[in-house]
Formats: sequence, structure tokens, C-alpha cells
Amino acid sequence: MGAVLPLLALRAFSETTRLGSLKAAAERMGVTPGAISQQIRLLEDRLGVTLLTRSRYGVQLTEAGASLYPGLSRGFGQIESALLDLQALTCSNTLTISTQPSFASSWLVPRLPDFNAQYPQIDVRVQSTAELVDLLRDPVDIALRHGLGDYPGVESIPLLAPVLLPVASPGLLAGGPLLDQPQDCLHYPLLQDADRADWSLWLQAHGVEPDSRSRRGPSFDEDLLLLRAAASGQGIALVQAQHAEEDLASGRLVVALDRPWPSRFAYYLVARKENLERPHLQAFVGWIRGQLELEQLPALTDHS
Repeated sequence: MGAVLPLLALRAFSETTRLGSLKAAAERMGVTPGAISQQIRLLEDRLGVTLLTRSRYGVQLTEAGASLYPGLSRGFGQIESALLDLQALTCSNTLTISTQPSFASSWLVPRLPDFNAQYPQIDVRVQSTAELVDLLRDPVDIALRHGLGDYPGVESIPLLAPVLLPVASPGLLAGGPLLDQPQDCLHYPLLQDADRADWSLWLQAHGVEPDSRSRRGPSFDEDLLLLRAAASGQGIALVQAQHAEEDLASGRLVVALDRPWPSRFAYYLVARKENLERPHLQAFVGWIRGQLELEQLPALTDHS
């Protein structure tokens, strides 16, 4: 192959194989799919073999590609791990936290001044994104994730189980049918989560058999968007109670029906196992658990 390794081409092949498409690899590497395809062709020309075949269903490894990929994957994983370890040494006083925009704005950020006061030597960096980060590859110390807690290769610490609460604008309810029982919500437009699942589950939890109305209505992938739509009178939103605190306090929203139900999902603090031994991560874990205890939020018990 020669003395100089074509690292860019090797990584393009490795990412395409790992993610299953040229487009996903391009987004990961910050280039165009055409650039990824060109790098793979250059690598194949240099090696004299075909590594990938392409179809409308994605990419498939050839026998040569299947032989090459495992070693490359381990190699790039070791490189990224070494870089993360170096970053941990050079940024030992920085704590990078990734979390969803709704949780960051409604819960985490308003409480961070308390953490900063207790640990002024730790610089906190909050990354607000709806995308899941890869803690084994991305320069993130902690992810606060909303899910089922099953995250392979990393440690997950259960934090709290949010409560789903139906909220609406006062104006919408003032001009509509009386809300006395959970099934009465079906007489109003329902604002849906991205999966159109929460309303059906909430109704079932209250003994109501959901029908087609329970899945109708505009859907949103963030509670913040659901709250804005509800405040503008578009319908009733089923949101996590802590996300609605500010709007309820201001009167922009009211509780449509006082029948909360804990969500089947919960919040977890997720980190690489070796990182949890670092003092500033331990400080944050202890702090956030203390906040939950002080506020008496519905915490989860550790299931590990």
C-alpha cells in the first residue's frame, strides 16, 4: 500500500460501513456524500479490490470489505478513545453535558447557578440538542437522556420519571365542552408527540379505550413546541409536568384535567464508566441527585 496510509479514505469506508449509508457517513464527517463515495473509490483503486456494493437499500460489504472493517473499526475506536482521554486531561475542569432543549431550558439551566456556586472550579458547557450523542466517540462527558435506560457500552444512572399532564390555554377551554373525565379530552383537538403514542397510553391508563381521535392532530418532537402550540389555543397538549411549570405559573396555560400519569419513559444520566470516576462527574451526579431529593420529584430506583 505504501508508506503513507490514506486515513481519510479509510475513515470514509469505516464510517459508511458502521452507519450503513453514504449520507450518514457524510453527515458524521462533515462532507458531502459525493466526497465519501470518491474516497471509497480511491481506497478501492489503491487496494485493487471492491469493498462495498451499493443498492437502493444502502451499502453491503464484499468479502474483502468484511475482512478489512473489523480491524479498522478497532483502530479508529482506539484513536478516538485516546483523543478523548487527552481531552479529559487538558480540559479537566470542564464538564460537557448534552441534553434535550426542553429539559435544558425548563429544568437544568435554571438550576445550574446552584451547581456553579458549589463548584466554582468546574466550568459547565451545555449542549442542547435533540440528537443522541455517541458517548464513546463524541467529546461529551454526560448525556441526560429521556428513554428506557438501555444504552449499550455506557453506564446509565436513573434520575426521575416525569409525569404527563394535559394542559391547554384558558381561552380554548372557556369556549369548549366541559372536561370532567379523561374521555372528554377527545372532544378537543389533541396535540401529539412525535410518535403519536402518549395520548393513547394516557387514556388507556385511565381506563378509556382510545379511538382514532386519540392519534389525530399535529405532532411535535419537543415539549417546548407542544407548549407553544397549546398556549396559542391549537389544542390540548400532554407534556411533562416540569416542562409546563413556567407557563402554568404565568397563566398562559392551565391544567385541562387533573389526571397526571407517569410516563413509561424516564430521564437517565449516561456516561462512560471510566469517566464516572472523575471528580467533577462525581460532583455533578451528587448534585443532580440532591436537587431531585430537595424537590421531591418522582425519582427512579437504580435497576442495575
